[in-house]
Amino acid sequence: MKVGFVGAGRMGAPMVHRLAEAGHDVRALGRTDEKRSAIADLGATPVREIADVAAGADVVVVCVFTDDQVADLCLNGDLVERMTPGATLVVHTTGSPDTARAIASRFPAVDVVDAPVSGGPHDIAAGHVTLFVGGSEDAVGRVGPVLGAYGDPVLHAGTTGAGQLVKLLNNTMFAAQIGLVAEAVRLAARLGMDETPLLEALVHGSAGSRALDLIASAGSAHAFISAVGEFIGKDVAVVRRTVAELGGDLGVLDALVDAGAAR
Repeated sequence: MKVGFVGAGRMGAPMVHRLAEAGHDVRALGRTDEKRSAIADLGATPVREIADVAAGADVVVVCVFTDDQVADLCLNGDLVERMTPGATLVVHTTGSPDTARAIASRFPAVDVVDAPVSGGPHDIAAGHVTLFVGGSEDAVGRVGPVLGAYGDPVLHAGTTGAGQLVKLLNNTMFAAQIGLVAEAVRLAARLGMDETPLLEALVHGSAGSRALDLIASAGSAHAFISAVGEFIGKDVAVVRRTVAELGGDLGVLDALVDAGAAR
């Protein structure tokens, strides 16, 4: 397939490489000579302009850092309006489901699939990053060869925006689990126990979780939170705003999320 790509950075670069290795014709945006050289090394064709990303592409993939950047590209910019009618836009950036829905509403000639990622660059490079996907059955089916180049499992959660909702709730629960571990570490310290043996023991007990495994591997709650805090904090801010816009709140999850952030 002909694939246009915006955002060949930390997460996007291994996606571009996997797509090129799978035989797709990939054109990726590079704003600088250094970036264009890196894109060529990934096996893709570097292009300088948004118009060149969109022109003739069957699928355009966006993998930028923030929801505001997605809006700038797709709602305030001309990326989507330059896409061929019948093409599909895939948004990997974690953000508000309303952004994906707004793009779909404004550009009915283009199918919009939101497919936020759960995992890291190493998972993408290995071809088994988790994708939570929202979009019509037809659109998701058409982009299957693209998403399948690096995603496994590819989980279709519902209509456009559903992938974002699943990802935001997933990350909120993950942040809350980090908060639980951080609180347990604080309690252990008050009781006179060191963190290292506590973590080494808990991973083998019924308190075990993926968050606990990752914290134990990092060596401490502080080390892990320092490494992932920016990314988790960004997603939690989006989910708080989204839930507030819908007239709700995070309930008891709110305090647990804050407990992890305060470590």
